[in-house]
Amino acid sequence: MRYCINCCIHLLPNDLHRQCFRCCEPNHNNQKCPVCKGENNIPLYTDSKQMKLLAVLEVRTDHSESWNGFFCLRKGKLCSLIFGLIIMTLVMASYILTGAKHGLLLIPSPFHYGAFTSNPSLMDNESLSDMKDHYQPSKMNISYVKDYPSIKLIIDTITSKIEFITRQRPDLEELRKQEPHMFSVIPNKFLPNSKNPCWYEEYRGNTTTDPYATNSYALYSKRFRTIFDYLRKVFWNHLYHYKDKHYRLRCLPHFYIIGQPKCGTTDLYDRLRLHPDVRFSAIKEPHWWTRKRFGIIRLRDGFHDRYPVEDYLDLFDLAAHQIQGVLQSEAAKERGKMNNIIIGEASASTMWDNNAWIFFYDNSTEGEPPFLIQDFIHAFQPNAKLIIMLRDPVER
Repeated sequence: MRYCINCCIHLLPNDLHRQCFRCCEPNHNNQKCPVCKGENNIPLYTDSKQMKLLAVLEVRTDHSESWNGFFCLRKGKLCSLIFGLIIMTLVMASYILTGAKHGLLLIPSPFHYGAFTSNPSLMDNESLSDMKDHYQPSKMNISYVKDYPSIKLIIDTITSKIEFITRQRPDLEELRKQEPHMFSVIPNKFLPNSKNPCWYEEYRGNTTTDPYATNSYALYSKRFRTIFDYLRKVFWNHLYHYKDKHYRLRCLPHFYIIGQPKCGTTDLYDRLRLHPDVRFSAIKEPHWWTRKRFGIIRLRDGFHDRYPVEDYLDLFDLAAHQIQGVLQSEAAKERGKMNNIIIGEASASTMWDNNAWIFFYDNSTEGEPPFLIQDFIHAFQPNAKLIIMLRDPVER
């Protein structure tokens, strides 16, 4: 199908122009063409009707501009909505992070009891009904109240209705039944010339044996593999040879840093490390007493078997090597010098985490675990030092 670009556009069955049959020729002249002569408009024939192509284009252009304006309007509203949500989120976050909860109380606090007056006429034998006359409503949370006599009155009233029973420590034989392997590894007596609970354990491997091949901390913690690689290199040099047998020095911590999270345990740990006679475990928070000896670790790493006590003792080999060097020195042998190096361990969960007992011990009708973490630590180290880190619960 042919079109006349210079003068007219028309569709013909025989591909010829009715009036200008010479349009396709190279010598076509617009001035001589009866249709194109003096015409600037380009007609469009559709169904035997003539239309102006520019008029059609103008109509379509106006139509698209109206839709573009509509979309721009919608985008403007959407951006305004998103911007408003961001501002509102930032304002709420600032209230929560700065602790200004009195200005944004969406949910009433369960501890919002109000303040009590410190009237000296209130005695311990007064009932709660008598306290209503002295009650003063307040918008302040009771945790911020510095009226200590009134707080003591509330505590005494609560404790008067609760019966506290002294907890009985389990017998040693009961603890042995629960952890027979641990009691077979840790002895009852330790070296007398060391402040730490240390002892010599026979090593039955040879020079080609990897002493840390099965250590769970080395297998499941990639960031500690460098430490264990170093221990493998120096392990054989620190063995004690006696009567064709090899012995390795084992130690438990002399003190434990325990407490609640975010209470400064890491800060104290970093400061004590600066002391020349203080050593710590290869890992700051082994969490062995409360978690790893039960086989419970984080869900993101999966569940693994129980970490034996040997894996826990391996964490103190670096400190044990230094203690052994002092004990085997000539000056120590001649004068019977006491080793002053002490070992510490900083796992805050040792104080409070007893959640694993419900999975490994029988249910107790007394409402508490039958065996606690402190029971086992006391069985091995009755003179262990505990450094407890606490903090104002409201600030924490």
